[in-house]
Amino acid sequence: MSILDPAGPAAASISRLWWVMFAGSAAILCLVSVLLVLSFRKRPPVQDERGLERTWIVGLGLVFTMGVLVALLAYGIVAGQRLTARAQDGAVEVSAVADRTGWRFGYGDRPGETTRNVLHIPAGRAVHVAITTDDVIHSFWVPRLAGKLDAIPGHVNTLKLEADEPGLYAGRSAEFSGPGYSRHRFEIRAHDDAAWHAFLREGAP
Repeated sequence: MSILDPAGPAAASISRLWWVMFAGSAAILCLVSVLLVLSFRKRPPVQDERGLERTWIVGLGLVFTMGVLVALLAYGIVAGQRLTARAQDGAVEVSAVADRTGWRFGYGDRPGETTRNVLHIPAGRAVHVAITTDDVIHSFWVPRLAGKLDAIPGHVNTLKLEADEPGLYAGRSAEFSGPGYSRHRFEIRAHDDAAWHAFLREGAP
């Protein structure tokens, strides 16, 4: 369930964003810590004390801090745009419908096929998940494959995800939806080509 162990392009982008923001925050923390230590040192009197204070306040308190925050914001916006699902040739279309008891998944390439709390996808291909809910707000989240996206009654949100390799990936609803929501879990099964085409022919075992 760790975002720092990505298994797909979207999750890797989120992981990089986390590290960039961590580095920016660490830089600000280190600078503030150094300035705090220096403030306890004795220093010779300065002729223009007010001018020096103004330089520190404007240069470090405003310019440096705002520069770092604006850079992090810009990087976050660019990274977020890469996570948005857009029309894409070859993308597999699936649906995810939540309720208080779990998730129901449907498949555009196999009309009528539904699975409960297990989403089947092909590995190595982009997948667009159309997310909604039959009752209250839920949240679809598979940390190793993509970011979190809310399921909202009467509305469809589309999430783009992709698994680099076949395997099982844990997911959960990361939104409080009433008693028992902590057990509101599901999994994604990413198949190789042969297993995916077998699923499309025969359905879930």
